Amino acid sequence: MKKLFVLFLIFALAALCLNVFAQTAQPGFQVKTVGKGKQAVILIPGFTCSGDVFDGTAAALGNQYTSYILTMPGYAGAPAEAAPNIDNWANEVAAFVRKNKLDHPVLIGHSLGGGMVMTLAARYPDLFSKAIIVDALPCLGALMNPDFKQVENPDCTAFANRFMTLSDSAMYKMQQLTIPRLTIDTIHREQIIRWGVKTDRKTYVDTYCQFSNLDQRATISAIKIPTLVLLESSFINFKPAIEEQYKNLTTATLKYASKGLHFIMYDDTEWYLNQITQFLN
Repeated sequence: MKKLFVLFLIFALAALCLNVFAQTAQPGFQVKTVGKGKQAVILIPGFTCSGDVFDGTAAALGNQYTSYILTMPGYAGAPAEAAPNIDNWANEVAAFVRKNKLDHPVLIGHSLGGGMVMTLAARYPDLFSKAIIVDALPCLGALMNPDFKQVENPDCTAFANRFMTLSDSAMYKMQQLTIPRLTIDTIHREQIIRWGVKTDRKTYVDTYCQFSNLDQRATISAIKIPTLVLLESSFINFKPAIEEQYKNLTTATLKYASKGLHFIMYDDTEWYLNQITQFLN
């Protein structure tokens, strides 16, 4: 009986270790791989979006690169996590790079993905070779409120109460009103709307709350790799405030699109792709 108990204890501990390993080894995000080039590129989409938003980008990069296109947990129909956390997501991306032995990949991130690129490049300065931030700011809240201060536990109860109970049809109608303010492109607009509808509501609320509370104006000083920041055309009207936000990112080059809104990859495609390919080459 004592032997059986010891064997049971060993198996239980082994199972526990395997379970912990599985939880830490497997990222929550989905990965789609395009191309077979030596240089790796990691593409992180924005709030509620599928990684498909980067299909055109990966196609333009071609076989000169291997593009790892991510879809974050809970977004656009991807399986959700119980406690979605964008800071943890950034750490998982770094773990993915190390596990797959990717040699100094390039980072490209749009919107919330751009915020994650800043986190990754600052936190892991020796892991990546270049960074491209697409229409994201170190501190979105400070653009409209110069006195913005990050808080430890933001209260997003009102926001949560508004969105958690929305039906798919109500969410669809809300997205129909919101998305035209973010893109002038009519070809992909319906797809972006449907990504929002398919996004897990808790993930929607939690990550929006976290991202709106994010302030990386000081921490980006740790970024040492060449960085390209591509901004929508309307941001030229806020140029002094935006450059103030980016002043600590000394390796950055800021460029403003000539037309379009937040989804630069759709609204000013030729300019967007030219900027990326020139920067990488």
